[in-house]
Amino acid sequence: MGIADSREQGIAEWRQQLRKGEVSARELTDHHLARIEAVDPTVHAYLEVTAERARADADRIDARRAAGEDLPPLAGIPLAIKDNLCTKGVTTTCSSRMLEHFVPPYESTVTERLWQAGGVLLGKTNLDEFAMGSSTETSAFGPSRNPWNPERVPGGSSGGSAAAVAAGECIASLGSDTGGSIRQPAAFCGVVGLKPTYGRVSRYGLVAFASSLDQVGPFSSSVADAAELLQVIAGADPRDATCLQAPVPDYVAALDQPVAGLRVGIVRECFEAEGLDPQVKAAVLAAAAQLEALGCELVDVSCPRFNDGIATYYVIAPSEASANLARYDGVKYGYRAPDATSLAEMTARSRAEGFGDEVQRRILIGTYALSAGYVDAYYKKAQQVRTLIRRDFDRAFEAVDVLLTPTSPTTAFGFGSHNDDPLAMYLADLLTIPANMAGLPAINVPCGFDLEGLPIGLQLITGVLEEPRLLQVAHHYERAAQVMQARPVAALVP
Repeated sequence: MGIADSREQGIAEWRQQLRKGEVSARELTDHHLARIEAVDPTVHAYLEVTAERARADADRIDARRAAGEDLPPLAGIPLAIKDNLCTKGVTTTCSSRMLEHFVPPYESTVTERLWQAGGVLLGKTNLDEFAMGSSTETSAFGPSRNPWNPERVPGGSSGGSAAAVAAGECIASLGSDTGGSIRQPAAFCGVVGLKPTYGRVSRYGLVAFASSLDQVGPFSSSVADAAELLQVIAGADPRDATCLQAPVPDYVAALDQPVAGLRVGIVRECFEAEGLDPQVKAAVLAAAAQLEALGCELVDVSCPRFNDGIATYYVIAPSEASANLARYDGVKYGYRAPDATSLAEMTARSRAEGFGDEVQRRILIGTYALSAGYVDAYYKKAQQVRTLIRRDFDRAFEAVDVLLTPTSPTTAFGFGSHNDDPLAMYLADLLTIPANMAGLPAINVPCGFDLEGLPIGLQLITGVLEEPRLLQVAHHYERAAQVMQARPVAALVP
C-alpha cells in the first residue's frame, strides 16, 4: 500500500494494519526512511540514521507475522531515540564533542523495552549538549529546526525528538525531561509530550544531567500514542535505585474514562507570569473552557511559589550536573586533549575543549553553589524552597484533580534571539520546571496557533503516579478540540 502521511493515524491503527498484513513493517520503515531523506537536511532532527538496522528489524517483524506468531504491541512501529539514551552498538553522543565517538556496550532499560515490544529504531535524535538548553542550539553538531518554520527553534533540550515527530520522520520518539525538555519542545513543535512521575520510568542508561530531576518520556502525534509508549517503558527496574516499584496500570484503558465532574485548577500565578504572550494565554484559557464544556469544573487555585521554581532549578540542576559531569576527565572514555604534558593539563584541556559554553557555564554555577561557604546559602536553601513548591502542589491537589497552565510563555522563538541573554533562554522553562521540582507527571497537548501559524501548548499536571487521569483529561480535550486536524499544512516541511 502507499503511505501518504503516517501522522494521520495512531499506533493502534498501524498495529491493526500490520497484523492483518495490509501494510508490512518494511513498507512502514521505508516510508519513514524516505521521509527522513527528504526533509531532514532542513530539519536536522537526527544525528544518526540507522537505516540498515531499521530495515533488518522490520524484516524480522514481517517474518514473525508470516510465521503466524503473536506480535508484541509495538511490532513494526518506527521510533526515534534522543541521543542521551544508551543504545548498544549505536553511537550515543549527547550532542557533545566529549562523547562524539562513544558507542555504549549496553542498552538503556527504556530502549531495551521498546525493542522487546517490537519497535524499529530509525536513529538517534539531536539535543542540546548534555540536555542543557531550551532550543537545541547548544548541540555541538548544529541545531535542529522547527518543522512549522525552519527559522524558529524546535525547543529543547529534546528538540530533535519533537521535530522528528512533527515532521513525520518517525511515528513516535523518546526524550528526557529535567526542567521541561519534553514538554517545551512538544509545545513549540505542536506534538504531545509526556513527562511521567519521577521514578515511574527507569533512568538506567540515560546519561545523567540532574539525577533528582531527569525523567524519560514519549513524544507522539496523539495522547493515545503517548499512552501506548508509556505502557511499554514504565515499571520497576532493579538497575535503577530511584525507579518506583508501584504496579503499572492500563494507561490505554484509562483514556476513555469520563471526565465530567473532574475539577481542573487554573493556576493563577501562571497566567500572571513574566513574559506570557497574550496569544498563548488566550489559547490556553480557551482550552480550559473546552474542558468546562466537557463537564469539568474550573477552579481558581494558587501555588504561591510556582514562579520561584526557575531560580530553585538553576541552583539544584547545575549542582547535580557539576557532580555528574565530573567523570568526563579525559581518562576512561570520551574526548582526551592531545599532547598534554601532565594529568592536570590533560584534564583541564579535555573538559575545556570537549564541553561547549553552556555546559561549562552550568558546571561553574553548580561547582560554585556546592563550594565551601556557599552550599548552605545556595544549594541547601534551594532544596528548602523545593520542599515548599511541593507543598503548594499538595495543597492544590486537595482541591482539584488536575492543574492547567500554559506549557511555555511564548511560541517558538527565532535562532540566536537569546544568544546574548542566557536568563531569557532560561525563562522558556518557567512554567515547566515546577513539575520537575515536585516529581509530578505533566503533559503538553497542542491547543492552538498564534498569528504566525506557530503551535501553542497546553500543560496539564496531576499528582504522583496519576498518569491515568492525566492522559484521560488530555485525551478528552484533544478529541473534543481537534486542534491538529486544522493544522496549517502549508507551514509544515513538505
